[in-house]
Amino acid sequence: MMKKIKVVIVGMGNVGHAVFDAVCQSEDMQLVGIIEVSQRIEAVKKEFKEIPVADDVEKIDKPDVAILAIDSRMVPSVAPIYLRNGINTVDAYDIHGAEGALKLKEDLEKIAKEHKTVSIISAGWDPGTDSLVRAIFEVIAPKGITWTNFGPGMSMGHTVAVKRIPGVKDAISITCPKGMGMHSRVVYVQLQDGYDFADVAKRIAEDPYFCHDELYINQIDNVQKLVDMGHSVKIERKGTSGRACNQRMEFHMWVNNPAATAQVMVAAARATVRQKPGCYTLLEIPILDFIAGDKRELLCKLL
Repeated sequence: MMKKIKVVIVGMGNVGHAVFDAVCQSEDMQLVGIIEVSQRIEAVKKEFKEIPVADDVEKIDKPDVAILAIDSRMVPSVAPIYLRNGINTVDAYDIHGAEGALKLKEDLEKIAKEHKTVSIISAGWDPGTDSLVRAIFEVIAPKGITWTNFGPGMSMGHTVAVKRIPGVKDAISITCPKGMGMHSRVVYVQLQDGYDFADVAKRIAEDPYFCHDELYINQIDNVQKLVDMGHSVKIERKGTSGRACNQRMEFHMWVNNPAATAQVMVAAARATVRQKPGCYTLLEIPILDFIAGDKRELLCKLL
């Protein structure tokens, strides 16, 4: 009988709910608990009556892997807690660059190796599976330019960033593609009583998630009327294979944002039990390690 991978979900927001669905549909996994902040435990218990819910992983059956369905800015402080307890981690950390994902990788690498655990970071669809697409394009055309164009659609990371601004009752951030990898952000904000829109807008514009893009901020009375979890990406490359120029490649995807992110995280959770201790990105892991099933059968199907 196949030994199932024991999974705990940390955070039960939009992505956490989608992770729950994906884990339940994975025959090689068993959900052993949900971790949530203390003030939300009772509400989550009412929704998931048959699943242990706690504010500390030590209060439930020890999992093999914790899927961190939390704000990216919390990952650097939360992931080490699980790694030090002998639990693998997966996150969808979405802050690119040397001071973002690469620094997180270096920090978690030391902890994971010391405690013989595995961490897979930035396991969403961007960064994540889109990173794999960009790499494949470079295999085909090593010289050239790749453009990643997002949207139009709701960005979960940017939306969470706005909601953390003091005075914001609710918000949604829409990413709009301008082409050639450039974007504008359109933010809709519902204010808490007593806050000044101009002051809140200034704080949003100064946030690292927004300060590098063209930005439009709007105040409205009811953000929920605008919520649509759909998003999309179009990745294009124009490059050279050998001496042959004008090699053109395109990848286009339309998804439910939380569902796509969650499914990649669940695949990464599977891959954690197949790696040596350390911290990885999706780019560093054999792609078959993410997929359930017999390796030979997968090769026959996918080659």
